[in-house]
Amino acid sequence: MARSCAGEEAESDVTATASPIRQATVGEMIGMLIAAALVLPLIVIAALTENSGYAFHAMLGVAAAMVSVVLIANRCFDGTPAAEPQEIDGKPNYNMAPVKFATVAAMVWGIAGFAVGLIIALQLAFPALNFDLPWINFGRLRPLHTSAVIFAFGGNVLIGTSFYVVQRTCRARMAGILSPWFVVLGYNFFIVIAGTGYLLGITQGKEYAEPEWYADLWLTIVWVVYLLVFLGTVMKRREPHIYVANWFYLGFILTIAVLHIGNNVAVPVSLLSPRSYGLWSGVQDAMFQWWYGHNAVGFFLTAGFLAIMYYFVPKRAERPIYSYRLSIIHFWALIFIYIWAGPHHLHYTALPDWAQTLGMTFSIMLWMPSWGGMINGIMTLSGAWDRLRTDPVLRMMVVSLAFYGMATFEGPLMSIKAVNGLSHYTDWTIGHVHAGALGWVAYISFGAIYCLVPWLWNRKQLYSLKLVSWHFWISTLGIVFYICAMWVSGILQGLMWRAYTSLGFLEYSFIETVAAMHPFYVIRALGGALFLIGALIMAFNLWMTVRSETAADAPRSDIAPSPLAAAV
Repeated sequence: MARSCAGEEAESDVTATASPIRQATVGEMIGMLIAAALVLPLIVIAALTENSGYAFHAMLGVAAAMVSVVLIANRCFDGTPAAEPQEIDGKPNYNMAPVKFATVAAMVWGIAGFAVGLIIALQLAFPALNFDLPWINFGRLRPLHTSAVIFAFGGNVLIGTSFYVVQRTCRARMAGILSPWFVVLGYNFFIVIAGTGYLLGITQGKEYAEPEWYADLWLTIVWVVYLLVFLGTVMKRREPHIYVANWFYLGFILTIAVLHIGNNVAVPVSLLSPRSYGLWSGVQDAMFQWWYGHNAVGFFLTAGFLAIMYYFVPKRAERPIYSYRLSIIHFWALIFIYIWAGPHHLHYTALPDWAQTLGMTFSIMLWMPSWGGMINGIMTLSGAWDRLRTDPVLRMMVVSLAFYGMATFEGPLMSIKAVNGLSHYTDWTIGHVHAGALGWVAYISFGAIYCLVPWLWNRKQLYSLKLVSWHFWISTLGIVFYICAMWVSGILQGLMWRAYTSLGFLEYSFIETVAAMHPFYVIRALGGALFLIGALIMAFNLWMTVRSETAADAPRSDIAPSPLAAAV
């Protein structure tokens, strides 16, 4: 009996040691209380609303809230300490778990978004592929594609890289314990709500701003926490200098917050309805929409990804940034000029002529700071050009800068009224957007992810550089097919729409212009398929890299120093 009691006591001691139960912190208690408090109201909304899609979203919210309570409570039982040490052996104890999640999410959403893009490209070439089903017709899949690629893929890349870069360049652990996870998981929950909403017909019909009021409200909360986490990390930095990439990240985060709130101010019909009425109307609504729409491109798809360029290109080239002074000039010039360029989307509309001219003027001025950034990135390879022959990851990032330079020359060109009269509403605009989206945004993102995965999972190198080369050439061929087809079809469209007979009548009917586009739409679909194949090759390569058992010889904090020292 004595032995039995002693054995039980020893077993109890072992159990207690293996999984100590600690008291929840104030932040954990607040998180659980807020999540638990949301469950009942969301259940009531799901029960009383007449919109089935809105009820589905409310139940998704219930599930997310309950899972949040369980995950936070589990931290107290699984031995997770209330606060991780800021340093270990005098070195920063970086928090890379949210970065890992964002990196994986970016690849998942990216492949999904590219696949949906291929589907809608095929639907344009072969309309029968709509199958007369409302959930998968072009009108609903098209915003799903743009949101999945821009906000799901691009957004996760931006959040993941910003959390990585700000820690490394500040030499400090990320601010907050639950907050970084709230940003990453909360943002991806917004993506799920937005994407399923499009398929269910819940949209406010604004370009790049389709989600309805409740999704916009949730994103605002997530974005404010994102800003606080980023600022908190910068404020606790051990490095006195703020590296330029962090300036670009901060400019992107702040400006997107202002744009999102300004364009999406709306009054809900009721708490039981997903519908809302926007605060703006008429030409004011159009002005706000394209102030938002153009600068979503400017600050989400340009400033944020320039931050990636300023960290990862010097890092991969193992060279300091070509001109740190030029990078600062580039930042302030871009920030001050870009915000005024939106009206060039509204040429020949009810917008006052002076506003159209203002947008065109600032768009032309944008060419200079944009090319300043491109030159700064490319010239960083001075003395390391031979690396392009042996390092396909660096080659991909440099080609992304070439596409950035091309797109930022073409954009100002298309903003000129005389050119815009031919290009607007045509496929030329689609080609221009995808030159920037695929060539610049996707390529610099791919390069960053190729760098991050071995660092985050502590691997010596990628599984196969040859597969990176295959990815590069296949996807580059796809981009060339895509944008060339759209350039030709767009100019052909514009010329056919403007052709008149000797009697002053239109020479071509609208259906004739549509029929003329068919071969170009087939080529575009082929280009999209090649780009998707390249992304699948990349996913396989990354998966095999993570599965590899060849670990790096030292922690990443030793073998991957910040480029800051070289930069300053």
